[in-house]
Amino acid sequence: MVSNRSSVRTAMEESLQIQRLEEAPSARDFESRIESTNVPAVFNGCVKDWKAFSKWNPSNGGLDYLQERVGLCVVEAMLSSSAPVFYGDLRSHERVPLPFSAFIGLCKQRMRHSEDGSGACFESEQRGLLEPVSEYDREPYEDAPQQIYLAQVPIINTENEDRVQLESLREDIQTPVFLEDKVLASTNLWMNNAQARSSTHYDPHHNLLCIVSGCKQVVLWPPSASAILYPMPIYGEASNHSSVPLENPDFSNYPRAQCLMEYSQKVILHAGDALFIPEGWFHQVDSDDLTIAVNFWWRSNIVSNMSEHMDAYYLRIILRRLTDKEMKNFPRTLEALILHLLSPVGAEVLTCKFEEMDQQITEEDRNRFYQVFYGAFDDQFAAMDAILNGKELFALQAYKNVLDKYLGVDWGGPKPGV
Repeated sequence: MVSNRSSVRTAMEESLQIQRLEEAPSARDFESRIESTNVPAVFNGCVKDWKAFSKWNPSNGGLDYLQERVGLCVVEAMLSSSAPVFYGDLRSHERVPLPFSAFIGLCKQRMRHSEDGSGACFESEQRGLLEPVSEYDREPYEDAPQQIYLAQVPIINTENEDRVQLESLREDIQTPVFLEDKVLASTNLWMNNAQARSSTHYDPHHNLLCIVSGCKQVVLWPPSASAILYPMPIYGEASNHSSVPLENPDFSNYPRAQCLMEYSQKVILHAGDALFIPEGWFHQVDSDDLTIAVNFWWRSNIVSNMSEHMDAYYLRIILRRLTDKEMKNFPRTLEALILHLLSPVGAEVLTCKFEEMDQQITEEDRNRFYQVFYGAFDDQFAAMDAILNGKELFALQAYKNVLDKYLGVDWGGPKPGV
């Protein structure tokens, strides 16, 4: 049994292995061989032909180009109280209006500091985090430049055109050929002036992350590993984020997280590379100083084809399947429930029969077992009722475990009278 379980697990790991491709696939190959498997893939150098690849390069005057191109446009920046880790929940960051030219100024300052090689921190960095300011006080980024991050600034947004802030950069990028048939929801700029780490989260869209300049490390987990990542409650505003701080996990609060790296895969992305992150895959992104990236989001075929009137049915099927899986994690649980209902002698007899059945699984043996089993009870119907009640109580506990592990919902059970 152990060897079979091991081989199944190995096969599953191989099926989820991230590919690295030297050439970008055609739209047809991408959809049939990569997107349909819902497994990430890296495309080496697939955006090196973009204008942005050369014109945005900070080492080649790219910051001046961006400043001239975008001008005084005001963008929405992320100001974090937990930098260099940027958590997705609203309790850890706020969105602040920021002139794009001011952010470019921070990047230039960072570059000069790096070239000096002095190793000294910005004077403003040493003063600590910024207290809330009024519009008449000093700008927030002046006291905490390392806490500012341009995250998901729209270049294109088909769902909400009013949110587009960097349309002037549109002609410097081009949609990869394998996405040309997709209905893209948005195209966004990501840019940091200091090292940054995203909190672990998944996206409800397919994602193609393209590195224009710099380097990023991405750690990924499949959706099936959500139980060990303790996703935030489904009803919360950060429901797609893990509640485990991976930089300093507390295993007493998150015991399942002890094996999270066992299910992870790590990829390094350099300028020109792109990473396909399917919907539902948890990922944590570490960015070097002065990293510039563009990402594309689009709805998966599965989500696009889901009819709203089927949602309740799909949810019921999925929860049932997860509950059945949870119950199978405890072998012979039903047998244990039955044994508790019997006298000591009956339990001993039945235990011996179960051991025999482990080795004798023909239909004839099973029928003979049930004859002996039911013959041990004075009232067979009462015995079956007690057994089923016990099984359903266990199934209720398994269901509660599923809600906790996969949805982050601590449910106390059905209310009286329901």
